[in-house]
Amino acid sequence: MSKTYGEWLKAAREEAGLTQQQLATMALMTRSHISHIEAGRRVPSEEDARRLDLALGTGDVLTSFRPSSNDDDILADYFAPARHLERQATMIREFALSFFPGILQTEAYARCVLGMAFPPPPPAECDKALVARLERAQILQNPTSPVVWALLDEGALRRPIGGPKVMAEQIEHVITLTEARRIRTHVLPMSLGYHPLLDSMLTLMWFKDQPPAAYSEGARTGKLHESPAVIEALQGRYDLSLSDAMPRDQTLAFLKATAKGYREHG
Repeated sequence: MSKTYGEWLKAAREEAGLTQQQLATMALMTRSHISHIEAGRRVPSEEDARRLDLALGTGDVLTSFRPSSNDDDILADYFAPARHLERQATMIREFALSFFPGILQTEAYARCVLGMAFPPPPPAECDKALVARLERAQILQNPTSPVVWALLDEGALRRPIGGPKVMAEQIEHVITLTEARRIRTHVLPMSLGYHPLLDSMLTLMWFKDQPPAAYSEGARTGKLHESPAVIEALQGRYDLSLSDAMPRDQTLAFLKATAKGYREHG
């Protein structure tokens, strides 16, 4: 039986006489990242694979034979590792600054977001990305896991992506999930001014049998964080912002009023 990519990496590491931590240090990665790759829980990015090749002296083997998937072809390369972890998470806490998180997006809203990319993607590529975006939302079909919290900046509700009809449908979708207690939603009012998450979107993830992870994203860039110190700091920012958000019942009332406003102007 042929070895998997992770098994091959482990064998090459052991042949070089390196521990996971030693390889991680040489490749500028974390030990947990190496562990996930070897166990087949994560696919390395191209940059990860290049650094592993350099550290192990394996030429371009790990880069050339890096596993590919439909996700890698469709999603931004920087998001692919977070996508794999999202599927395994038992708890996800999202913060949305400018638009709704991917796992909460309706088809019409997602199509508008993806279609506005620059440069504009070809229609076929946009359709593939849309399918991938909607497949992410399937994790909510399980009635209990993962536990999902959505912290939404009011700006994400006020920005009429796709127009009033699309926005009303999007907000009503979140209302339905919230009222069914499938997700817990809170809104950070714009009147608050500054809050600790104002500089980027953030996803925090917890797992059954591995350390937590965090993913932050800005313009054309994303970063998967695995350092315990960094994750703890990001969790602290989330908690501080959440403490200033509207309570659940007030949030629901606000969402309903906002959706109604879009419906009346649609």
